[in-house]
Amino acid sequence: MKNISLTAEGLLIPFAGTTLGAACVFFMKRQLGVTIQRILTGFAAGVMTAASVWSLLIPAIEQSEEKWGRLAFLPAVTGFLLGIFFLLILDGVIPHLHFDSEKAEGLPARLSKNTMLLLAVTLHNIPEGMAVGVVYAGVLCGAMPATGALALAAGIAIQNFPEGAIISLPLRAEGMSRKKSFLLGTLSGAVEPVGAAVTVLAAAAVVPAMPYLLSFAAGAMIYVVVEELIPEMSSGEHSNVGTVAFAFGFAVMMILDVALG
Repeated sequence: MKNISLTAEGLLIPFAGTTLGAACVFFMKRQLGVTIQRILTGFAAGVMTAASVWSLLIPAIEQSEEKWGRLAFLPAVTGFLLGIFFLLILDGVIPHLHFDSEKAEGLPARLSKNTMLLLAVTLHNIPEGMAVGVVYAGVLCGAMPATGALALAAGIAIQNFPEGAIISLPLRAEGMSRKKSFLLGTLSGAVEPVGAAVTVLAAAAVVPAMPYLLSFAAGAMIYVVVEELIPEMSSGEHSNVGTVAFAFGFAVMMILDVALG
């Protein structure tokens, strides 16, 4: 029962980060400047990259060592590549629009700009929800420590805070009310606890597949980092601020995982 309670709480931690970030719309009058957005995007990319390595790929390899021996990397490589291609397919199917682009991606659809922006963040949040879900599934079946799962949830919550602000503030700047901007910013992260809960239910039923599921989530997160976050933090006039923020984000997540794991 204790692990079930911890899991329920853990699944909501990243969503809380998004909600708090979206609440910035009540305290800030202007949308974030380009430099601030680069810093926050770079930080998020660093957190996601470190989480993919320490919280997902390394545990996937460690869990495969007893069965696979020197070939313990095979489940991790397989799951990682499947995660990459899964997000590649979603990216090509779901209509969405990135903040730094005027051209929509995915299948053609007659949707408003705000809806397309919301779908872009939702697509981004799918792998994060999967990652949290699979580690907490590991907690329930005894394959993962609760502290390690907490570290991942906390790290994703930290990087979700700026994401909530990056969604709600531009919507407010375009004339939307503060309450509606906050609501849409919050909803952008709603897919995470839902996806995490579904992943917990699926993963708990297939414990032997845990290494594949962990690395699958890692692949999906790395796809988002390379395809979306790194280009966003480097777009426009040259600046190294995004790279520095990436390093700090990576370091924070690594510290969290090692200290709490």
